[in-house]
Amino acid sequence: MTIAELNDWTAAAEAGHAELIALRRAIHAEPELGLECPRTAEKLKQALAGLPLTFRDSEATSGFIARLEGAKPGRTVLLRGDMDALPIVEETGLDFASRTHGHMHACGHDTHSAMLASAARILCDRRDDIAGTVLFMFQPGEEGMHGARYMIDEGLLDDPTPDAAFALHIFPNVPGGAIGCRAGAMLASADKVGAMISGKGGHAAMPHDAIDPVPIACEAVSALQSYVARRTTFTDPAILSVTKISAGTTHNVIPDDVELLGTIRTLSDKARKAMGEAFERIITKVAEAHGATAGAWIEEGYPPTINDPRAVALIRKLAVEQFGDSAYIDMPAPSMGAEDFSYVLQKVPGAMAFLGVAPPDGDAAGRAPLHNPSMMVDEAVLPRGVAMHCAFATRFLERGWE
Repeated sequence: MTIAELNDWTAAAEAGHAELIALRRAIHAEPELGLECPRTAEKLKQALAGLPLTFRDSEATSGFIARLEGAKPGRTVLLRGDMDALPIVEETGLDFASRTHGHMHACGHDTHSAMLASAARILCDRRDDIAGTVLFMFQPGEEGMHGARYMIDEGLLDDPTPDAAFALHIFPNVPGGAIGCRAGAMLASADKVGAMISGKGGHAAMPHDAIDPVPIACEAVSALQSYVARRTTFTDPAILSVTKISAGTTHNVIPDDVELLGTIRTLSDKARKAMGEAFERIITKVAEAHGATAGAWIEEGYPPTINDPRAVALIRKLAVEQFGDSAYIDMPAPSMGAEDFSYVLQKVPGAMAFLGVAPPDGDAAGRAPLHNPSMMVDEAVLPRGVAMHCAFATRFLERGWE
């Protein structure tokens, strides 16, 4: 009989539900931003204290790896939870709402790290049955700060290098307890783009004596949207959103410059490269056509999150075994959001899955979404996430991708 057959992961997770919720609420009440989340890391280490784990700390961040060596040698599997919050003023009215004004766990990282710590406790209790190594990756800086990349660059995933990796992300608009996943592109790349279009300022009543950069910027934005609509294929989609246009000081002065900011989202390296080249070309050429000048820049963000089909098949099998046929949802299309777990999946085969956390009452689709000040979580379904971490780790260590 295998370890997966010996253990009911759902029952074990439910038995630790009170501790899981207490840890999640403690983290939620003290959110931290960016690469430095020392209070969060300390809460997690306290929750893991006394367990048969060894720790490796990141030097560039407050992240750390907790390592569990099974009683016998074998494969290595990595489970990830992120720790950082968002610069949002919380409006949930919860008793354990953020006590740090302007900071909120509006993306569910408090649940991710708490579920991972709970899974670590359960797996440590079963250490004698485990053949192989489990790495628990607690990382800050997921919200645009490349926390996973820092930890990878420091070599924290090299000794030993994992054979598989798994992460969960909660979703407040999906029915509670549902596990959603898809093979291939799961989430998009996310690049920040900007440009400065420079003309010649002047009197607003005499535009012929100026080179007005405002209509040039408007034309460039329209040209960019035309490129996306007419030159990109629906089989390899791309999004380009100009989200900020800044210019001018008053109503009767034509400004010298206009600044544009935005984002490019793609699902492949090919589309990412093409969109970056198109952005720079269109901005500069439209400006040149009107006698203005322009400079464009691109700040590379996260790459696409690409799920290994073998990992997705395993997630589907485990979700059905643990929770029944209706628990698993094959996602028909990727999300154009982004995740820095993508850096891990560039190095290690694996997958990220979504866990629905909408409460059973009401319309799940109408719930406050991620990154919203009113975003809420049905804590009753969090043990499912713990069970999925445990099931993925032990099944892979036993059988690989079978």
